[in-house]
Amino acid sequence: MNTAPKVPIPTLERLATYLRYLIDLEASNIETISSTEVEKQTGINAAQFRKDLSYFGEFGKPGVGYNVVELQARIARILRIDREQPVIVLGCGNLGSALIGYPGLGEQHFNIVGIFDSNAKKIGQKIFNREVHDIQYLKDLNRSLQARIAIIAVPATAAQAVADSAVAAGVRALLNFAPIILKVSDSVVVRNVSFLQELAVLSFQQAVDQKR
Repeated sequence: MNTAPKVPIPTLERLATYLRYLIDLEASNIETISSTEVEKQTGINAAQFRKDLSYFGEFGKPGVGYNVVELQARIARILRIDREQPVIVLGCGNLGSALIGYPGLGEQHFNIVGIFDSNAKKIGQKIFNREVHDIQYLKDLNRSLQARIAIIAVPATAAQAVADSAVAAGVRALLNFAPIILKVSDSVVVRNVSFLQELAVLSFQQAVDQKR
């Protein structure tokens, strides 16, 4: 039986925030950091920061703080991005192409190993020196690519079929940019990214702030 504590998704999201912050600190040649300083720079409560880390063991030294390089390395290992993570992109329209060209993916060890589309005009073309493959060959090609993460950047009408193809090809984690709730098995993890949802929240919040 697995007795490891279940880590809340918000904790994992905050770990990614801490990692980005630590990378910036290392670039600035800062060697140690305290939880209070983390709170000042990230806006995340110091107690919450310590609680998030506590899911994964002991970190830092009382009166000394946290070694930036060591903490960065440990969080990277926790998130499994201390190693290359092969990723495939499904859909290479404007959004998909922009994601393919985003340098931050490679910096965090997310390596785009395959691009797939159903548009005959795009198949065989190259985007940022990567060839676009016919999505009907996804399952065959992924046997060698071994990608377990896929980014879905297709219209809502095609998203479910594309997700089904990805899962059949061995993908077990989907980052979905399509405005649709995907239906997948419990063994598949889905993260939905909705620009409209985020803009709606911002619209509400800025309206509330104006009334204060």
